[in-house]
Amino acid sequence: MNKLKKSFFVVVALALTVGLTGCGKPATQAGEGIAGKYDSILRTTQDWPTYTDPAVGNDQSDAITMANLYDPFLYPDLNGEPAPHIAAEWSVSDNGLEYTFTIRDGIKFHSGNPLTADDVAYSMKRMLTIGEGFAYLYKGVVKDVQALDSKTVKFVLENSFGPFLGSLIRFMIVDSKVVAEHYDKSTSTYGEFGDYGKTWLLTNDAGSGPYRAIDIKLEEYVLGEKFDDYFLGWDPAAPEYFQISGAVEPVSVKTAMANRELEITDQIQPMENFIAMDAIEGIDVVAYDSAQTFGVSMNTKKAPTDDVHFRKALAYAFDYETVMTDIYPGAIPVKGPVPSNVPGNNPDIPRYTYDLEKARAELALSKYAGDPAAQRIELVWCAEVPEEEKIALLINANLSQLGIAVDIVKQPFGSMIESAQSIESTPNLSIVLTAPSYFEAGAVLKSRYHSSSSGTWEQMEWILDPVLDAAIDDALSTPDRDLRFEKYRQIQEQIYDLCPTIWMFSLAERRAYQSGYVEWPVAELIKQGAAFVFPMGYNVIARNTRVYPDRRR
Repeated sequence: MNKLKKSFFVVVALALTVGLTGCGKPATQAGEGIAGKYDSILRTTQDWPTYTDPAVGNDQSDAITMANLYDPFLYPDLNGEPAPHIAAEWSVSDNGLEYTFTIRDGIKFHSGNPLTADDVAYSMKRMLTIGEGFAYLYKGVVKDVQALDSKTVKFVLENSFGPFLGSLIRFMIVDSKVVAEHYDKSTSTYGEFGDYGKTWLLTNDAGSGPYRAIDIKLEEYVLGEKFDDYFLGWDPAAPEYFQISGAVEPVSVKTAMANRELEITDQIQPMENFIAMDAIEGIDVVAYDSAQTFGVSMNTKKAPTDDVHFRKALAYAFDYETVMTDIYPGAIPVKGPVPSNVPGNNPDIPRYTYDLEKARAELALSKYAGDPAAQRIELVWCAEVPEEEKIALLINANLSQLGIAVDIVKQPFGSMIESAQSIESTPNLSIVLTAPSYFEAGAVLKSRYHSSSSGTWEQMEWILDPVLDAAIDDALSTPDRDLRFEKYRQIQEQIYDLCPTIWMFSLAERRAYQSGYVEWPVAELIKQGAAFVFPMGYNVIARNTRVYPDRRR
């Protein structure tokens, strides 16, 4: 999971205007509209850069892109539960250590090669060997994977893993033949596999998903076109093309929406931009509970946030209500490490609240009490999310009342990821938005607080507690759901007491979309008043969206 991203934000502000030039089409100018073959297109924006290799990517933009270019082994239903997809059916051994899956007939890769059990086994082995992206879900879990015949694959687990099926929504299948053709043998990083095709997959795809990549500019965008032979077929109104771009700058996004050059925005726009876009005819803004949590990760191994009382002082000194009313209206209160709508959440954990008296009392108990020189911290916020600057300034104002000095640093997300790779380079405080990789509390506990995820953007806390690791591993290995959830609840209490994070709120994910000519499943479900869950990345699936170009004009 040591994915190192580099920032390319010098150029991404231009991505919406130059994004299609790599395909030989002149860049559209504001107000010109879109003509020709790109009429039927779904474009969205997200923080950047994006890595489409299923063995490498694991953040929001990666997940959205992979879900459009590749097929997951199992697909999440509207409750977040795993449902058949590539795997049509399965059985589990009595001891819970062997899962045997039957592969659905008729699935083709973009190359035309049939998807077989060999590709499934190859994809898992490749992910485990590379050890990046969502590999942390399977490392120490999957002992072996065997293709029994072309349509049957067996997974052998190291130990019982209760949410194994749920985790398989993150297991994307690659075309083993195509990837093998593009090994870079000039390196021996992975022995006989060279670079295992990682370099080639930076700008190409080897998937079977509804769209095949026709242009990937790592610095700017991914453009895909409809894969006619997609095994689930097509609705006539599904978009012919899909594009995800890194142009999240508010003025660019608002202009593109006004000119009908963008169909769905990212969720990180400032509130004033959403209000302005919502006022434009034909554009609506929707919000829903996405189980994403905004938190302030505290480096528990760097002074002064290495002291639990100092951390609790910070937690009590944070003005939660102001953030949820003035900066992120509609945000959902969160009590601890797991959002309230994620199965296995502990509803009985008390919530940290803004209480300066408690903050002063905790500060007095810390080993840094009475030492103003030691009470100085560095706070980093993500440059691509303007609202985070407001949060950073609020934290500074709150902590100044305690005599704590805050050095505020603005960093691109790629730089934050790079800084997170060591204790020394990780700041005291980092504002981070995280989401469960699959819909169960164990997904949050493993990715956010287990030592295996330290050194990544998802765990800048550096807890490194073998006792906590063992408790998380034990819970995840418990087959009985009720007992597993009880263990999750106890672990959440332990983490709450450690206070490694300021759990600010659960995000009401807000996106603007072109309601005048786009039918987007998220918005349609909201209109119907239906209950639904879209795990990270599955909310913007172009194939499931309907675009009507004649209504655009």
